Amino acid sequence: MKLLSLTILIALFVPYAPCQVSAVPKESTVIKTEPGIHFIEEDWSKALKAAQNENKLVFIDIYATWCGPCKMLKQYTFTDSSVGEFFNKNFINVSIDGEKGVGPKLAQQYAIEGYPTLIVTDATGKPVLITAGYLPADVLMQFANEALKRGGQQVKL
Repeated sequence: MKLLSLTILIALFVPYAPCQVSAVPKESTVIKTEPGIHFIEEDWSKALKAAQNENKLVFIDIYATWCGPCKMLKQYTFTDSSVGEFFNKNFINVSIDGEKGVGPKLAQQYAIEGYPTLIVTDATGKPVLITAGYLPADVLMQFANEALKRGGQQVKL
């Protein structure tokens, strides 16, 4: 019971704003998102090809391994089964470390100022909708539906 109370208390005081890009990186592991959203890990070109082949928009999670709100997204929002079902049907999902591989290039291309940054693009990489910071499941679903409308995509139920 004490652990649950402490967890709730900590959750109430965790900032939901995006982490600043200028913070000092710290190594940690990425939390896997099964059974929620299934992500292509670190492969931007594979995501774009899949989006072209499947005629879908691309949902990009650009994160940093040291970012608290990024970890919360991965642990709570991205693992939500209804969120996962919706995103897996309607988007090609890709997760990119903003500080490794293609991440710094994408961070520069999309003028990212903090982590996490969530971007929906068309199959060519042109941005449709961008937001930053932690989003609970219901707000992420609103973001996704708005992106589908702006991208001219039909929602797949």
